[in-house]
Amino acid sequence: MDVNAQAEAILAQMLATAKAQFGNAVRSSWFYTGDTCPGCGRRVDAVRFKGNRALSINGFIHRKPGVLIGYMLCHRCVQVVMEAGKKFPPVETPLHATIETNLINAYEHYRKSPDA
Repeated sequence: MDVNAQAEAILAQMLATAKAQFGNAVRSSWFYTGDTCPGCGRRVDAVRFKGNRALSINGFIHRKPGVLIGYMLCHRCVQVVMEAGKKFPPVETPLHATIETNLINAYEHYRKSPDA
């Protein structure tokens, strides 16, 4: 199974979980396939996790249209997000806002495209 197929399968699982948790607030999903990280614009690459190379697949619920947006981050942005998540309570960083803004813009651009 290639990376895109694996990402789509993970997104399907995330959508099922989001629907179970949030009900009708989540109606669909979309995977951001841009070549760059939505946090910083660098190339998306593997991260080290528990001694292995891994891709960071994440989800964000764009509330207005009720869409779960799946996306991957570069290793640098993963580190920032993971460090913020270790705090108690977890901290939302300016990077989170940047990621959300870039994903919403990419989704809106996709919706207006003829391929949507």
